[in-house]
Amino acid sequence: MAKKRSQPAARRPRADALRNRERILEVAKEAFTRLGAKASLDEIAKESGVGPGTLYRHFPARAELLYAVYRSELEKLAAAERKFAETMPPLEALRAWLLLFVDGIATKQLIAPAVNALVGDPKKVFEASYAQVQEALRALVKRAVRSGDIRKDLDPLDLLRALVGVANVAASPDWQQSAKRLVDILITGSRPPK
Repeated sequence: MAKKRSQPAARRPRADALRNRERILEVAKEAFTRLGAKASLDEIAKESGVGPGTLYRHFPARAELLYAVYRSELEKLAAAERKFAETMPPLEALRAWLLLFVDGIATKQLIAPAVNALVGDPKKVFEASYAQVQEALRALVKRAVRSGDIRKDLDPLDLLRALVGVANVAASPDWQQSAKRLVDILITGSRPPK
């Protein structure tokens, strides 16, 4: 009887490999934002301080790099909730996160069309990331409700809908400034009646 070989345990990436991957994602985000989906992967590798082989080892196809940039941005947004909740009062944390969300919309607006151009609707690919973002906002709103800073009947998703709405109807390049002003209006309107 043949002896069954056990599968080797998944090896954790080395620290330098993780740093390379993060740097590639940062540079790729900037390049895709500036140049769209057709940004040169060789230039991204060069600006990241890695060779093309390293880039392709992490991201074998352009679409995988686009997905990774998009997912990374949403995951950073979700993770910011914990940092803000630990370091800021509830209302300040909610406001800071919503402002970060506005910046995330800008990235999404610039990168999502590139993803769509390559592979079609990315919604299914990013459902888990969107769920993390929604959960982060729910946690911040719940904390602000408990502190008495926000009214109890606020639906956290209404805040996102309002900000996304401003971004989607924006005809001018200054939509981000308008959305950031809207954050303060939303916060004020979400406070409990006196």
